[in-house]
Amino acid sequence: MNFEFPITDLPAVMKGPRVERRRVLVGGSAFWGTLVEEGADAGRLRLDDGRVLDTEGLNYLPPVQPSKIIAVHISYSSRSYETRQKPKPTESPTYFTKPPTSLNGHGGQILKPADCQYLNYEGEYAVVIGKTCRNVTPDEAWDYIEGFCPALDMGLQNFRDTDQGSMLRVKGADTLLPIGPGMVRGVNLFQQTLRTYVNGRVVQEAHIGDETIWGPHYVIADLARHITLVAGDVILMGTPCHSRSVDPGDFVECEITGLGRVSGTVVQIAAPRASALGVGHQPTDTPEVRRVALGFDERVPERFKQNLSEARKAKKA
Repeated sequence: MNFEFPITDLPAVMKGPRVERRRVLVGGSAFWGTLVEEGADAGRLRLDDGRVLDTEGLNYLPPVQPSKIIAVHISYSSRSYETRQKPKPTESPTYFTKPPTSLNGHGGQILKPADCQYLNYEGEYAVVIGKTCRNVTPDEAWDYIEGFCPALDMGLQNFRDTDQGSMLRVKGADTLLPIGPGMVRGVNLFQQTLRTYVNGRVVQEAHIGDETIWGPHYVIADLARHITLVAGDVILMGTPCHSRSVDPGDFVECEITGLGRVSGTVVQIAAPRASALGVGHQPTDTPEVRRVALGFDERVPERFKQNLSEARKAKKA
């Protein structure tokens, strides 16, 4: 079984030609389209009804319609080293879930409640399931992947101290998963580089093939031992080191070469009305919250820290 990297025989989903599917809102209705790769209309979006549109200024919807979203806790060696001081965090992958209502389209607003101090970015790639998948081996799992998307797995870290570690509210709040702008197949994922930007500065960067601990084939086979995955389901494959908090007005992007670049703007909203009445667990600022929200600066490249500092200064200027 091919559990390790590099993968020498590319699965069909990574073999060209490149195909990118996007979902947009036009005239109040949702339409699917395919990005034109060649010819006079290259870079434009051809809707399934035949219309061809410029991609700038479109209202993007998430290019996925999942029954469930499952995320890997840690699957990059740099993230494991930052948080655990070792290249592999656990013997096997561990997971959490996000509700589908956390989905957000490319270019959308990422909402930060006024009573939450820490909203962290995590640039990731998402795996989209293409057909019902259950009880498969890692080698077989590739055939169940429809494509890949850039994603931002945002997190309200002030809820780290509740939900018994499930991270339901940390990662599950509305708008916390910008994904897109499209779903792509026909690209060798393990030759690509992931970069996260805040206000135009690179704050995360990793070559996917070099840093991957568990590939999507292994993760799918692991999950599908006990959970049936269906068409449209999304698996988030973790983030590299240097996840840090952002503030209202910050413009956050995740770029994956070969796949595209998804973005969102952080916007502050009022605290929930029920919170003012003392309903439920309130946001906290404890050592555990700060451990994750602020990270370990001594274990990450200096340029990421410097770029984040410059990104914050640029917004104030």
